[in-house]
Amino acid sequence: MTKNALWNKVDHSLNTIRPYLQQDGGNVEIVEITEDMVVKLRLVGACEACPQSFMTIKTGIEESIRRDVPQVKAIEAVNA
Repeated sequence: MTKNALWNKVDHSLNTIRPYLQQDGGNVEIVEITEDMVVKLRLVGACEACPQSFMTIKTGIEESIRRDVPQVKAIEAVNA
């Protein structure tokens, strides 16, 4: 799979989570997908400073990406 195709699949997966984040004034963006299949994300808006941001990454975002893009080895938030 090309890097562009992988990026698109991860972004598509994030689109299933974004409406919930946006309801609370937040969002998530892809910063990087490394060669060793680690997705680095940035929480933005209200999610950036939310005390629950770690749980948002683990229970919502990570589950969605792992389900939709099983090639991904890890998900990291660069600002959580």
